[in-house]
Amino acid sequence: RCILRSHLDYIHPTMKSSISFTLGFAAVGSTSAFNLPSLDTVFKPPASSVKASFLPKDEAELIETISFTRNGKNADLNTQARVLSIVRRMETSAPPSLSLLSDPEEAKILDGDWYLQYTQPSEIEAVTETDDKWVAVEASEGESRIETRQFNARGSVSAGGIRVDTSGNSVAKQSFDISKSRVQNEVETGIGRVTVGGSFRQSSTVPLRAIAAVDFGKIETKLGVALDISGLFAIRALLKGSKESGWLETTYISENLRIGRGNKGSLFVLTRDRDAVTP
Repeated sequence: RCILRSHLDYIHPTMKSSISFTLGFAAVGSTSAFNLPSLDTVFKPPASSVKASFLPKDEAELIETISFTRNGKNADLNTQARVLSIVRRMETSAPPSLSLLSDPEEAKILDGDWYLQYTQPSEIEAVTETDDKWVAVEASEGESRIETRQFNARGSVSAGGIRVDTSGNSVAKQSFDISKSRVQNEVETGIGRVTVGGSFRQSSTVPLRAIAAVDFGKIETKLGVALDISGLFAIRALLKGSKESGWLETTYISENLRIGRGNKGSLFVLTRDRDAVTP
């Protein structure tokens, strides 16, 4: 739950329901956006998945737990607490290699397309303090001045400051090009396809953290009009004094599933299979 964040509200009134602008990485995180569950989730279908039966136990349990939550937007506090428990168990029992981002051979597992299936805050009221709680190290990344103000949202992502609701039928796609050190987030919204991307580098203090510098943005409307919004990121970089706008830390990864934590306190669950989770 890809990757990038910050803030900036804009756009035509008809677009505000699907897109609101902020700046970060989610992941995808977060500024991943999030809120109270809606009444249409009073009835929740039984979470069963044939595909989940072929996955490692913890991965299967996580996928079943996040199914039918509309990318986390309809996840109640009990569901969020259970997700945090499963995720923390996975992060501590099978952490990624610290050379994931520096070794080209190891990085192959990260390369390519991933689909964002779930987002929620990394901290919730229902979970009390624990000794093994995940805590971001040097979250602001020194001179990069990465924003770390918590973004308590669910069912949405923020990429390069553009926050997009992902709780609908479409699944946001995050693509890593390891050879070029590029990352791109793409999602279909009510008004069209929103794509943002940029370069990334490995953090010098946290080996599993990819720091993103968003430099490209485009909105392809359903009316056939394409809007290039790359200039917004250039202006933001000048005002901020840094092109780097957010980071995503990979805390668990396998051939099938990836878990990430973002600079604004969001948790993301992504899968290789677009249809691995039932919305």
